[in-house]
Amino acid sequence: MTSAEVLLVGGGPAGSSCAWTLRQAGIDVLLLDRARFPRDKVCAGWITPAVVEALDLDVNDYRRTRTFQPITAFRTGVMGRDLVDTAYGSAVSFGILRREFDHYLLERSRARLALDVHVNRIERTAAGWLVNGEYAAPLLVGAAGHFCPVARWLNGPRRDEAVIAAKEVEFVLSPAQASVCRVSADAPEIYFCPDLAGYGWCFRKEQVLNVGIGRQDRHGLSEHLERFVAGLQHAGRLPHDLPNAWRGHAYLLYDSSPRAMVAENMLLIGDAAGLAYSQSGEGIRPAVESGLLAAQAILAVIRDHRSDALANYHTTMQARFGRRAGPHDRAMSGNGLLPRAAVSGVARRLLGTRWFSRHVVLDRWFLHRHEAPITKRVVP
Repeated sequence: MTSAEVLLVGGGPAGSSCAWTLRQAGIDVLLLDRARFPRDKVCAGWITPAVVEALDLDVNDYRRTRTFQPITAFRTGVMGRDLVDTAYGSAVSFGILRREFDHYLLERSRARLALDVHVNRIERTAAGWLVNGEYAAPLLVGAAGHFCPVARWLNGPRRDEAVIAAKEVEFVLSPAQASVCRVSADAPEIYFCPDLAGYGWCFRKEQVLNVGIGRQDRHGLSEHLERFVAGLQHAGRLPHDLPNAWRGHAYLLYDSSPRAMVAENMLLIGDAAGLAYSQSGEGIRPAVESGLLAAQAILAVIRDHRSDALANYHTTMQARFGRRAGPHDRAMSGNGLLPRAAVSGVARRLLGTRWFSRHVVLDRWFLHRHEAPITKRVVP
């Protein structure tokens, strides 16, 4: 039997952020993950300055041997229409490779690691939780993404979740491909689908290109992807010899996620809790912030003996991310990447204007510049 004060399942940004905060407070953390790090992770992969601040990231150290692409502009619009160019003049986000980023955060956390572990049994015991009959702790945190086994234990098999499905490819551009790729490294391109049920993107991080699409109707995803890529290749923006290595993943949007996030001595964070931003689907910042908030709740239980701290985690999350829609609200508002009220010809015209593109699409939906960063030093 391997025991710890806190057992974390999932070593992505949510799990590593939580473990990092707990370890700095002297808490014994054991982190399980089914992968061995570094591991590949499908993700467009950018982080905002708020994430850099929340993680207290040493940028100079990080970028010394890793990809850290400053983003100073965006190109946005509706597929098949002219795009709007928005320049900021300084970095408003940074492109990262998840293989590097997740490995860096996991190593920095200083948690004890048990990798290549597939969680197949979770049991409640008199002392807390027992995983696979081998790993035990009074507190259990689920941070293993959409298919997290802890989330499945807490919420049961869900068939009513409005899942966003995505497909993408990420690869190093060859010299020949780089010579014909017209996507600028400092200006990612975002293309909303004409029905506004999702969007595609092209993002160049130094010599790495990431292309993908995410939609709420997963059954038609491949067809939409083929049309999206073909259109960009026909327009001369992408090389014609993209690798046939498309990978898929799924996640829940915060406003439409029905998942409970807390139970007795158990918390969910990141995509396991369904925290991706509802308008953009971006999940790294919510993952990091939920990890920090969860750590504060856990510390209140362990160090301050506040038995209500975990129960209050749900209230803390609502204070940060807003009230989640109930079943009736979800039925009335829809579950897409954009509010149903915006799905109209007016919305498509707005997406072609400079003011709306900058102040709504980018500043609010994608960058969340109106929200102050959460840091482990100021979280109550």
